[in-house]
Amino acid sequence: MRSEILDSAQFRGTCGRFTTGVTVATVMAADGSPHGITVSSFTPVSLEPPLILICVDCRAQFVRHLPEGHKFGINMLEESQQGLSRQFSRKEAVRFSGIAWHTGKTGVPLLPSVLAIMECKLIQRVSAGDHFILVGQTLHASFYEGDPLTYFNGCYRKLLWEPWNARSQEGFGDGMDWSLII
Repeated sequence: MRSEILDSAQFRGTCGRFTTGVTVATVMAADGSPHGITVSSFTPVSLEPPLILICVDCRAQFVRHLPEGHKFGINMLEESQQGLSRQFSRKEAVRFSGIAWHTGKTGVPLLPSVLAIMECKLIQRVSAGDHFILVGQTLHASFYEGDPLTYFNGCYRKLLWEPWNARSQEGFGDGMDWSLII
């Protein structure tokens, strides 16, 4: 369904003004080969049960290897891992070429030295325009120290943390808070 009001370039440019983290979703195919794709549309959905969602282009090979009930991994990239993000954005055949990985508890391929990992079971696939919304129940998760790789306006960015005096901001309570500066 195409919008009659908004062209795709305007929509993409507007959405690009929203800062996202960068993840690599991974899956093990039936033949035992690893597959993965860079995903910036990642969202925690629920604490009970622990659910997440990712959005993936319907044409992506990745979705062909992920039937309902199958396991997949989420690898949250650390700020120095732009190369991994680019690698998993390339053609399917070269994504795991030269990339170190290990098998998680559920058998999914996971990437080393990332900021966090999740192993999930696909519980729902929703068709939404030219993408699938894939909802996963998180079975295992681990996180590590570091700063995230972020993406804003078509570019990778690093976070800078600066103390923010909440007392000087109308409507905020006493004390200190941290503000994100990109």
